[in-house]
Amino acid sequence: MDDATRAWLISQLGTATDFADLDQRYTRLGSARAVALEVLYERKAALVMGQPASVNVSSVVSVTYTENIKALERQIALLESGEPPAPDDPTDGTGNGGLEVIQLIERRRR
Repeated sequence: MDDATRAWLISQLGTATDFADLDQRYTRLGSARAVALEVLYERKAALVMGQPASVNVSSVVSVTYTENIKALERQIALLESGEPPAPDDPTDGTGNGGLEVIQLIERRRR
């Protein structure tokens, strides 16, 4: 994995993410987007399965994780739709980011 890909993964997953774990996942999955999605799915599962979505002790404390779960779901949806572009995403083959050159030709005058 190159430095640009690692930086993109850190920007998506946070600085507390283990680099060795990212390298292993990247070797196994082959793309930064797949690595980010796998890590985010694991984080979401830990929030959903590991603890209740909210805890409320009357007049003492109230803790809710529903907004964290929604934020993870939004980030997962963005990554699945292709946003933001990862450095190792395949291109359409034009080599210039999808831009093409066209030639404008003047029409004959009547």
